[in-house]
Amino acid sequence: MTGHEPPAVEIDTSKPHPARMYDWFLGGKDNYPVDEQMARQLLALDSRGRDMARVNRAFMHRATRWLAENGIRQFLDIGTGIPTEPNLHQIAQQTVPGARVVYCDNDPIVLAHAAALLRSTPEGATEYIQADARRPEAILAAAGEVLDFGRPIALSLLALLHFLDDEDGAAELVDRLVDQLAPGSYLVLSQTTGDFDPEGAAEAAAMYRARGMTLRPRSRAELTAFFHGLDLVDPGVSLSADWHPELGEVIDVPGDEPIPGYAGVARKA
Repeated sequence: MTGHEPPAVEIDTSKPHPARMYDWFLGGKDNYPVDEQMARQLLALDSRGRDMARVNRAFMHRATRWLAENGIRQFLDIGTGIPTEPNLHQIAQQTVPGARVVYCDNDPIVLAHAAALLRSTPEGATEYIQADARRPEAILAAAGEVLDFGRPIALSLLALLHFLDDEDGAAELVDRLVDQLAPGSYLVLSQTTGDFDPEGAAEAAAMYRARGMTLRPRSRAELTAFFHGLDLVDPGVSLSADWHPELGEVIDVPGDEPIPGYAGVARKA
């Protein structure tokens, strides 16, 4: 754990931000009226918005636990979001006290909470980088001060890729990051889909566009394509709720319709 204090930050409260909306969906307090307003508009399209956030969070817990139990000692989490306990490093270090974790996000409010993220076990190391996911070189350089890229790393891009369109280089970003990982590393992805309600997904994407943001729901096949050249862990790309449910808490959601999000974990040979 580093000993520096996070610097003062300026937070733009004039427009919504995905990290703060996600915080609101999870019941957090680190969001603003503009974030709540848009989150409520999304709930009008699909009333299970809070459930989507909870299911994705539970997938992160299970995937991190699986990775730690299967020998991973280093984690790079890009698109961290506002801290909500237990955080990724807490899950990893419960299994491996010496695990090293680097978080990365571009929202200044996450930087303001970096001290909470940096609480670590005495044996482990936890660091935070403020950088945009579309600047992989800067992320890799900073992460390399904490992580050993000559050894396996779990790279997590959770609920992040749906904020990057294909034209923004989403696939190229994933490839660039994976290229720097040592054999035995893992890629962990989750993202929303329009497979079950294409019309609702299109309306949500239009809502984001009207506010100068991107929302790019993807099909199971499109998410699977990000894992090309890697060996998917069973059960492959699945509904987020269906990925090794035995490893964590069960999120009860109303109704019979699946929560519209896919997830997967794959190993680099």
